[in-house]
Amino acid sequence: MTETAKTKQHLVTDAQWRALTAIADCIIPASAEFDAPSAGDAAICKAIVKGAGRRLEPLRAALSTLDDLARASQEAAFADLDGARRQSVAEAFRSAHPAAAELLELLTTQCYYRDDRVMISLGIPVRPPHPEGYTVEQGDWSLLDPVRRRPEFHR
Repeated sequence: MTETAKTKQHLVTDAQWRALTAIADCIIPASAEFDAPSAGDAAICKAIVKGAGRRLEPLRAALSTLDDLARASQEAAFADLDGARRQSVAEAFRSAHPAAAELLELLTTQCYYRDDRVMISLGIPVRPPHPEGYTVEQGDWSLLDPVRRRPEFHR
């Protein structure tokens, strides 16, 4: 059994997995120009599910609600819809369930921009920030003077 199949089997249902890959693809489509995958890529969706943590139950609920909305309005699962009908259902979902849509967008973008292929396509080196670190331009330290002049306080 592949790792993706394990993720689908243990953390989300097959219908939720299909809805996730479809909505993630709507949120961030593939880019041939930058040679970047869509957010619906299996590895990225696996990271979304595994990275949900304490938000796994709201994620499951959002995906089920999205699929239910598609079935009610289009008589098909969200993943089975063509592009225009999928977009229509996604917009209706966003209007009716803004918090759930925001959760899907947040988890998708967080995991998408952690993917090595995406980082390479953006020209960002795939490495941890330390020990090499990154060069940070020095700012205007005088902006902290008002804070330094405040009396000390403790909680």
